[in-house]
Amino acid sequence: MSTVLITGANRGIGLELTRQLQKRGDQVIGVCRQTSSALAATGARVIEGIEVGSDDSVRGLSSALGDTRIDVLINNAGILRREGLDQLDFQSIREQFEINSLGPLRVTAALLAHLKQGSKVIIITSRMGSIADNTSGGYYGYRMSKAAVNMAGVSLAHDLKGRGISVGILHPGMVATEMTGKNGIPPEESAQGLIARIDALNEARSGHFYHQNGEELPW
Repeated sequence: MSTVLITGANRGIGLELTRQLQKRGDQVIGVCRQTSSALAATGARVIEGIEVGSDDSVRGLSSALGDTRIDVLINNAGILRREGLDQLDFQSIREQFEINSLGPLRVTAALLAHLKQGSKVIIITSRMGSIADNTSGGYYGYRMSKAAVNMAGVSLAHDLKGRGISVGILHPGMVATEMTGKNGIPPEESAQGLIARIDALNEARSGHFYHQNGEELPW
């Protein structure tokens, strides 16, 4: 049994990861700004009132954990906005960087004392952050913020190697959640693939960019 902490656990992919990991016997800590009845129904321990875009809030998360050790930290919380070149909203772009890029780094740094040799840090990113895979443009804030968090993930993989901690940079697929307007594969399928990638993560795979189906993605 592993202790798994998941940010953004109250809905979407985070909620489904919580369900599946709880069901198989892991001890899940679901972290979110505001809990949901669906999250409460999973039986996971819930820590709400946490905003990954806030330094003070994330420090509060570390305090709330006490002496809890974390085997798997899943940085899942994120937002998506749809800026095009003719409708740029720079405040929206900044917000996406604050949550999508800095959020996982902020949470990981704040919770380092709760990690141990053999722990895993997971960043739920997107292939929309792949420069090589960008064939359609647009989505400036989302694409740029996900490219930035991918870079953070690679740096974390190097910096945490000496501590025996592996870092997984994972694309969940196009998933039918509120974020995508319910377009894509079922959250159950995405979560199942993500869990398989997390289980398979080791030192050799640390810092690599994978699709939930196992395909390694280009940067």
